[in-house]
Amino acid sequence: MQLVKTQRDTLLRPLQVVSGIVERRHTLPILANILIRKEGERVSFLSTDIEVQITTHANIGSGGDVAATTVAARKLLDILRALPDSNDVSLSLSNKRMTVQAGKSRFALQTLAAEEFPTVAQAEQYNAKVTLPQKTLKHLFNMVHFSMAQQDIRYYLNGLLLVVDGKNVIGVATDGHRLAFCQVETEESFPRQDVIIPRKTILELQRLLEDSEEPVQIEIANNQVKLTFADIELISKLVEGKFPDYTRVVPKGYKNNFTIGRDQLLRSLQRAAIMTSDKFKGVRCIVAPGSLKISSTNADQEEAVEEVEIDYGGDSVDIGFNVSYLLDVLNNLKGDSINIALGDANSSALITVPEDGNFKYVVMPMRI
Repeated sequence: MQLVKTQRDTLLRPLQVVSGIVERRHTLPILANILIRKEGERVSFLSTDIEVQITTHANIGSGGDVAATTVAARKLLDILRALPDSNDVSLSLSNKRMTVQAGKSRFALQTLAAEEFPTVAQAEQYNAKVTLPQKTLKHLFNMVHFSMAQQDIRYYLNGLLLVVDGKNVIGVATDGHRLAFCQVETEESFPRQDVIIPRKTILELQRLLEDSEEPVQIEIANNQVKLTFADIELISKLVEGKFPDYTRVVPKGYKNNFTIGRDQLLRSLQRAAIMTSDKFKGVRCIVAPGSLKISSTNADQEEAVEEVEIDYGGDSVDIGFNVSYLLDVLNNLKGDSINIALGDANSSALITVPEDGNFKYVVMPMRI
């Protein structure tokens, strides 16, 4: 039975959409597969790792039959990528094998029964539905994702806190050493909802969301979030746990602050970082009236010193930071300048953007 007959690129796109979350090694072998369902012309593609599920569809079916099967995602993707882009491709199913044919190339792949494929059950009720342009949600994630923890035993830090509160949609991420906060406005107003979206889901959404005004609908349930945009539906389990109170982490009332060119500071820190080691990423920053001095040393007694003129008349502050945390935020910001507010050597620093009050970045000091 023929499932699909279409151009290579037309088939490649939905497969690329769903294959990002497919794990190469899994306790359930079927999870290395994607579920392909055909109802007449409409063909849907679904993948899951039990935590996240992505579905997309395309009108590329051949014939009016109804059929469903699962096939190895990576193999099918690799085959299609290797074929010439001008070729028409057909997928057909016979005796539990899928045949991929293009020109004079033919591949036979093993399949597993569609009935055995474990799909994520949708929540019966969603407590909030928010609609944003794709580029707005992508911007929100881009501004905070780098502060998410990675494999932290405090599992609630391995994700992004999404808060819907009135007309504000807020994204917060922290790994315990730094915290990024960003908010955007919606046209409608919603009752407050706080959910923690897993790290893997956020990274996948950054890949899938486009810089367009096309809408993305976010539906929030007690244990699940569903995002629908273009012809994609993504369902993700939420991380259970209590996220730290970010409002208490953001410093207020610091008197020592200065504005500096983002690119100038970024280049200085990149040069100073050359002299740090993989084990110790510390840089020392001495802020004094009129100047910022950045220095780093390593176990071989090598040293880097950078001096930058700044418009500053406050107290002298001698403070150390993990240079990676500073580079992360500077690489993700787009503005020409940033504002840095400091307390003392033992207090966290606050980085903001002069022309955008919707972003805050807090970074803890380190002992140098």
